[in-house]
Amino acid sequence: MFPKITLKLATSLDGKIALANGESQWVTSEASRAHGRYLRADNDAIAVGANTAELDNPHLTTRVLGRSNPIRVVFDTTLRLDVTSHLVTTAKDTPTWVFTREGTEAKADILREKGVIVHSVTDKNGLSLTEALSRLGEAGVRSLLVEGGGTLIASFIRAGLYDTLHWYRAPVLLGGDGRDCVGALSLTNMGQVVRLHRMKFTEVGHDLHEVYIKAD
Repeated sequence: MFPKITLKLATSLDGKIALANGESQWVTSEASRAHGRYLRADNDAIAVGANTAELDNPHLTTRVLGRSNPIRVVFDTTLRLDVTSHLVTTAKDTPTWVFTREGTEAKADILREKGVIVHSVTDKNGLSLTEALSRLGEAGVRSLLVEGGGTLIASFIRAGLYDTLHWYRAPVLLGGDGRDCVGALSLTNMGQVVRLHRMKFTEVGHDLHEVYIKAD
């Protein structure tokens, strides 16, 4: 059984998550980030891609009083997760899972020694999202928050593996050379576009918070 999947975007008004050089702290406001921490607390696991883990070196904790930290998940095809990163050095305190492809056993053993749980989930396209989700479900994970970056978000969208999308947008512009919040979807005609239905629209500080589901 797959977990319920929520995608989260935190972007500029023009849909960028970072400058061209990768700098992203901070695009959205403290109010949005605090709101997002409650969203984390409402999920059993939080996932990011390898680029986000490398560039942001996140803790992926809730920092919400009285709420436990979800399992932290990294989708990392080449297993380049830094052994000195926050996610690795705190893995014995807060569970950290990494999904990677076969052929990365030497690095996987190093991470396992530090408390990281490493899974090889490979299909013809690289990482198997469905196998990863199955393993999370088997471990009792009923809800997964996918926080990015754009490549990972696009992978879930292309596969149709999401239930809800939360979008925090700040009133700033990063320009066309900024990093996109959603990577390539490989669409070839307008009949393939991803259509969403907006369920909620609120202000969080000076930012906007929108909640979407798939359109019928």
